[in-house]
Amino acid sequence: MQNATIDLNADFGEGYGAYSFGADEALLKSITSASIACGWHAGDPRTMRESVERCLKANVVIGAHPGYPDRQGFGRRPMGLTAEEVYEAVLYQVGALQAFVRAAGGQLRHIKPHGALYHQCGSSLEHALAVARAAADLGGLTIYGQTGSKLLEAAASLGLPVIAEGFADRGYFSDGSLAGRDVPGAVLHDPDRVLQQALSIALRSEVIAIGGGMATVRADTLCLHGDGPGAAEAAGMIRTGLEAAGVSVAAPRFT
Repeated sequence: MQNATIDLNADFGEGYGAYSFGADEALLKSITSASIACGWHAGDPRTMRESVERCLKANVVIGAHPGYPDRQGFGRRPMGLTAEEVYEAVLYQVGALQAFVRAAGGQLRHIKPHGALYHQCGSSLEHALAVARAAADLGGLTIYGQTGSKLLEAAASLGLPVIAEGFADRGYFSDGSLAGRDVPGAVLHDPDRVLQQALSIALRSEVIAIGGGMATVRADTLCLHGDGPGAAEAAGMIRTGLEAAGVSVAAPRFT
């Protein structure tokens, strides 16, 4: 067994205005940490405040999920922001969420970039350093990112704590990189297959790669996309399956 303990993290609070999105309330029964949208790709002040309060009531660790200002594309389309603009964007969004967390008597623990910003920071050290610098300036927040990514490299270079992330519901190439959503097999919809991938990551640090073979995926946390159909049911199945296999499900130990 590779991991005696693993975190279950879900993207959270991605509704806005009159639009509800995802199964947040039901997810809280299974997850141990949440990454809350900060108002750009999704979310708004009311949703952010209510999401914070729900997480605190459920004893779920709170993190920030900043993204590009792209509601129509749900933050999944690349944008040509400079590194300095990324720093400002992350500082702005996470600072706003941090205010809601403090007002509710809680503590913001981590930053996990969303969508296209996450992928850009995975490959661009310059942009990764911008996110890490914002995390440092906001009190030394932990960074969630993929193993081997520039994001974790940048965070470590600034002395920030890092959490390696794996995806139970996403396809990987044999080199351990995530497949783009336009690639067949990039998004896993079968709950049984999602569970098997979660177990494979937690117990063996590997997954079956798209195209055959195995990919190494080391992870301290598993991401569950809260916007997917049946997300809450899948989260419950994964937690039950992990615990049945002897894996403790708990939030990371934050310093």
